[in-house]
Amino acid sequence: MDLGLQGKRAIITGGTKGIGRKTAELLANEGCDVGFCARNQTQVEETVDALSKIGPKIIGGVTDVTNSQECRSWIAQTGDALGGIDILIANASALGASADEEAWRSGLEVDILGTVRAVEAAMPYLLRSNAASIVGISSTVAVNTPGGVRAYNGLKAALINYLSGLSTNLGNDGIRANAVSPGAVYFKGGVWDTRKKEAPEVYAAALARSPLGRLCTPEEVANAVVFLASPAASFISGTNIIVDGGSTSRVQY
Repeated sequence: MDLGLQGKRAIITGGTKGIGRKTAELLANEGCDVGFCARNQTQVEETVDALSKIGPKIIGGVTDVTNSQECRSWIAQTGDALGGIDILIANASALGASADEEAWRSGLEVDILGTVRAVEAAMPYLLRSNAASIVGISSTVAVNTPGGVRAYNGLKAALINYLSGLSTNLGNDGIRANAVSPGAVYFKGGVWDTRKKEAPEVYAAALARSPLGRLCTPEEVANAVVFLASPAASFISGTNIIVDGGSTSRVQY
């Protein structure tokens, strides 16, 4: 299946690890020019080196999405360097595990306002694209009660609502907006790798909830993200795709 991504220009926030990294790799393999940011200089440089071997133009930047001016400037500079922006993928997340005020503030700055800043900065470029698409990474905790109370849960639900609003209001401009909500995603150095080592009972419970008997991989989430972002999904907008192997205990309709 040709996704129609050859020659498209994509920007990803949080692109050096996990879902963001795999999404960048898949986009590059499909022929996209890719710009991505993260906060760690070493990880940015390593990712640029790895992705540059694939072929398309790769631009990495050290950027903190909680700094409005820095975030907006980086997106504008990268959009200019790429010659435009067709795809924006908002992946950066604070990953807050608590429900205190600091967790709410951190998640609001990264997950919500970080996405808003990126969208607003990319908008002049997206308006000039003939295949404009926005994809935000939410979570199944936004649609399924996970048991505990965390700021992360409410913020990811707000992200889905924001993207849905964008789809309705930007459709006349030819801009699509969608969300992808992964369940538990396992990769070395990730949250669930840590839980497997430090809270094995939590990890075992997640496995028990999975009808497929395992956790998701970053590439499996990235597959959904890249499809939604691509012209192959040209009439899909305002949706939230669940990628959790059937673990979410609700009817998906």
